[in-house]
Amino acid sequence: MNDVTPDPWHGLRSLTAARVALGRTGASLPTREVLKFGAAHALARDAVHLPLDAAALCGQLDAAGWPSVRVHSAAPDRATYLLRPDLGRRLDEASAAALATDGAPPDLVFVAADGLSSLATSRHVVPLLQAVRALAPAAWRIGPVVVAEQARVALGDPVGERLRARLVAVLIGERPGLSSPDSLGIYLTWDPRTGRHDAERNCISNVRPEGLPYPDAARRLVWLCNEALRLRLTGVNLKDLSHLALSGG
Repeated sequence: MNDVTPDPWHGLRSLTAARVALGRTGASLPTREVLKFGAAHALARDAVHLPLDAAALCGQLDAAGWPSVRVHSAAPDRATYLLRPDLGRRLDEASAAALATDGAPPDLVFVAADGLSSLATSRHVVPLLQAVRALAPAAWRIGPVVVAEQARVALGDPVGERLRARLVAVLIGERPGLSSPDSLGIYLTWDPRTGRHDAERNCISNVRPEGLPYPDAARRLVWLCNEALRLRLTGVNLKDLSHLALSGG
């Protein structure tokens, strides 16, 4: 006997991963939905605390033809990172020294950062970069991928500053949600340097197969990079009109 009362919105469940049309048993939720909620909460919590396997990610990048370098923020461990966001925005001394370069300044540097979900970084960075490579102009000088541990978005500013990059794109694990423990965010900044504000960045969020697919995210990012290099700015003054360009509008 099935005591679960059917929900008239049940057909909407095929359109979203959100918790809609869960049904009910009396005045409560069905046991299976309560258990699913607990499991999703555990996945989100684990995503925050799971350390990034930086060596494995560097190996994947190398196999895909992307040279990489590892850095660490000034936050020595995860507990400090969560309690002191300011330390996650700064490089530790060894990393700052390792990024000193005398080579030609790159047009673009990617920072692969763990952020609040190392799952997102380990799963999505390499396929996203492969999609970007297929679309990026051959004339772009792209620096090594900087794999950053215990990193916040703004860590890209001192990284780009040390490498003298014109643009930095931080690929970072977003705060996990109950239906998305592995969303990747992209934060693009022109002329990165310490002290930049969030209003000076462009953001592309929820990059993952169940959200914004890699090809679509890559097209938006390449379009924004082209415009940033042309206009010499990012942030609120650079409107994302990539959908018009892609549709011919």
